[in-house]
Amino acid sequence: MPDLLVIVPSRGRPHTVQQMAEAFRDTCTAETELLFVIDDDDPEREAYQLARAAAEDAYGDVRLAEQQAPGTMVSALNRGAQSAAYGHEPPAALGFMGDDHRPRTKGWDKAYLEALRSLPGIVYGNDLIQGERLPTQCAMSTALVRHLGFMAPPELTHLYVDNYWLAIGRDAGCISYLPNVVVEHVHPVAGKAEWDEGYRRVNAPTMYAGDRQAYSEYMAAHRARDVLAVRKAAAEAGR
Repeated sequence: MPDLLVIVPSRGRPHTVQQMAEAFRDTCTAETELLFVIDDDDPEREAYQLARAAAEDAYGDVRLAEQQAPGTMVSALNRGAQSAAYGHEPPAALGFMGDDHRPRTKGWDKAYLEALRSLPGIVYGNDLIQGERLPTQCAMSTALVRHLGFMAPPELTHLYVDNYWLAIGRDAGCISYLPNVVVEHVHPVAGKAEWDEGYRRVNAPTMYAGDRQAYSEYMAAHRARDVLAVRKAAAEAGR
């Protein structure tokens, strides 16, 4: 198993496999593996399989997994995280990136791992859009997934996951921000990408409203419990 496994939920964007593999090749200095998780009904399923095979020439540690449709970004993330966390040889840390994140800082993965050794919990870098305000990408000690049972609350679909990580990490006193470690978010809100069907779907007003309500209800019911679980997990990871 690698030291860090980065999970990338994706749908309809097989071209991002090669792009991310090249970004990892150019920036990773630790034992870091890249895992794409797609829906088994993705129209581009075969293209993903071909892209993964081709990406091995750029970065050998690229894997592809599938979830049963209908799925969401959160269910794809949790599928990858739970499989790794409860595996025979789990990695020290689990990461999340969207298929539109690109690490730019050489050694970003080593910096994340060092931060988690210093303060077990959650770490995130500068995405050049939200910066410290939101961890749109992150890594966390694998123990957090075992204690919580997930990487992101399954009640969420796509949005407010980063709000959850920030709130729980701050409440538990175990979140680190690395401003000089850039993992760029290549997102249309900053004029860095086109508004394709995927962006339009997950940024629709109904999606925001649904996830906002789900987040508020979840935090009202489970915030204290999750903070306690994260504190216990961070203490375990620090031993």
